[in-house]
Amino acid sequence: MSDHFYEPRKGHGLAHNPFKAIVAPRPIGWISTADAVGRFNLAPYSFFNAVCDAPPMLYFSTAGHRKDTLNNVEATGEFVANFVGAAQAHEMNATAASVAPGVDEFALAGLTPVASVKVRPPRVGGAIAAMECRLVRIIHLTDAAGAEVDGWMAIGEVVGVHIDRAFLRDGIFDTAAARPIARCGYRGDYTEVNGIFEMIRPA
Repeated sequence: MSDHFYEPRKGHGLAHNPFKAIVAPRPIGWISTADAVGRFNLAPYSFFNAVCDAPPMLYFSTAGHRKDTLNNVEATGEFVANFVGAAQAHEMNATAASVAPGVDEFALAGLTPVASVKVRPPRVGGAIAAMECRLVRIIHLTDAAGAEVDGWMAIGEVVGVHIDRAFLRDGIFDTAAARPIARCGYRGDYTEVNGIFEMIRPA
């Protein structure tokens, strides 16, 4: 077997950068925030996942420049991670548009903000699940040599969870029925989870 090897700093030598296609599928964190004066913001992040389960924590990260989401989280210390099911894929995509600060992406995508319980930012109306979070820390990322890069990671502790009861089966969240979508690299590549198989790890 031959392989294509490259060093990222020297270029990949392919038609498109394969990094995001190899690290796939990546769940989407649909992050809702409010700024210091209460204006809402909603944006999707495919660099998103859980990082701890006791207490439950998750992260999202952004690169290139500091976006409104990160600035809002830093200012208020709160955010909500909304579940993106296939039924809301187009609305999620609409909130990815680059718009001016202060533009309400809920209104832009025809979504209804619903009041949260433990935090000020709203959750997405119709989302199958949502996790209310309080900021643990924001990390300004560095490379292996310690030089700062244009990337930031926000870690939040989950302090409240909402689940649509229609997707609970005998006390278990039915992930396949919820049909989460995920990024698979390149410009518009997504996948949908609609089937699950069981494999128990060895004792």
